Amino acid sequence: MLTGLFDLPWWGYVLYALAVTHVTIAAVTIFLHRCQAHRALDLHPAISHFFRFWLWLTTGMVTKEWAAIHRKHHAKVETVDDPHSPQIYGIKKVLWEGAELYRKESRNQETLDRYGAGTPDDWLERNLYTRRDSLGVTILFLVNFALFGFIGITIWAVQMAWIPFLAAGVINGIGHYWGYRTFQPEDTSTNIVPWGMLIGGEELHNNHHAYPTSARFSIRWYEFDIGWQYIRALARLKLAQVKKVAPEIKLDTAKTRCDLATVQAVITHRYDVLAKYAKSLRHTCAEEIRDLKARAVRVDVAAIKRMLHCNVTVLPADERAKVNDALNKSKVLATVYTMREELAALWQRSNASKEQLVRQLEDWCVRAEASGIVALQEFSRRLRCYA
Repeated sequence: MLTGLFDLPWWGYVLYALAVTHVTIAAVTIFLHRCQAHRALDLHPAISHFFRFWLWLTTGMVTKEWAAIHRKHHAKVETVDDPHSPQIYGIKKVLWEGAELYRKESRNQETLDRYGAGTPDDWLERNLYTRRDSLGVTILFLVNFALFGFIGITIWAVQMAWIPFLAAGVINGIGHYWGYRTFQPEDTSTNIVPWGMLIGGEELHNNHHAYPTSARFSIRWYEFDIGWQYIRALARLKLAQVKKVAPEIKLDTAKTRCDLATVQAVITHRYDVLAKYAKSLRHTCAEEIRDLKARAVRVDVAAIKRMLHCNVTVLPADERAKVNDALNKSKVLATVYTMREELAALWQRSNASKEQLVRQLEDWCVRAEASGIVALQEFSRRLRCYA
C-alpha cells in the first residue's frame, strides 16, 4: 500500500504531475480569469462545473473571492488599494508571498461585495465549494497517496505550490515588474515571454491589461496563447461561446482628416496609440538628449525614456524634478511630453460629445503637424488613418 496502486517509472510521475497541474492552470485562466472575472466568454454548464470542481479539489480557491480580487486589481492597479502590486509591496513580497496577499484580501468583505457580483451562487457553491474549501485538497491528498504512495504526497505538494507560485507570485509579481511591453496602459504590466504555454497564456499580461475583456491574450503574430487554443477547441465543440476579443487595428491611408471613426478607433486602441507614440518619438528624444549634453546640460536619460511611457506625476520625486528640468531647457522635449499628455487626455474626457472629441483630435493633429518635429508630424498623419 505504501507504493500505491500504480508503480510508474520516474518520468511517469513527472508527466502525471505536469498533466494535472496544467489542467489546473487551464481552469484558472479559462474559467476563473477569462470567464468569471472578465466575462470574455461563456462556458457550457458541464465545462463550467468541471472547472469549479477541479479548482476546489486541487486549490481550494473560491470563485467569488478570486474574481473579486482580480477585478479590484484592475480597478485599483498599482495604487495602495491594489491587492498585490509589486510597486506597493515590493517584488520579493509578491513573488514569494503572493498567496498570503490573496488570502488577506479574501477576508475583506467589502471587496467581495463590491467586486464579486455575478459569480456562481448555487447550492454546491454555498454549501460545499465555499463552505468546505479545504475539504477538496484533503481528498486530493488521500487520492494521491492511494494512487502512488509516498510519491503521491510529493505530487500533492507540487500541486499545492503550483498556483500560489505561478499565478499569485509570477503573474502578479513578474508580470508587473519584468518583461516586454507591446502596449502602454497606465500601469507597469509586462508580457513575460511571447509564448504563453506554462501558465496557460497568462504570460501575455501586458496584452491582457491593454484589452482586459478579450478572451484571447495573444496579439502579435509571434505570440502564442495556449489558453486561447483550448477556448477555440471548446467553441468548436459548442462548449464555449466567445463574447469578445481584441479588435484588429485598421488603417485607411486615404483619410486626411479625423472623423468619428478615427476617434472611436483611437479610444479603442489607446494603449497601442501611446506605444506607437513612444516608439515614433524615441529617436527624436535621443537626438535632443545628445544636443543637451553637448551644451553641458545634465540629463537623466532613463527618466526621459520613462517620460515617453507615462505621466511625469507617477515618477519618483527625484526623477520628476530631473525631467521637469530637462523640459524647461528643451522646447522639443517639452513639446513631445505635452503632446503625449494632451493625446492621453482625449479618452479621459467623458463629458465631451462625439463632435467635440473629433474637433479636439483634429486640433491635436493640426498642432502636431505644425510643431516642426518630423517624427511627430509623421505620427499625426498615421493617427488620422485610424478607421
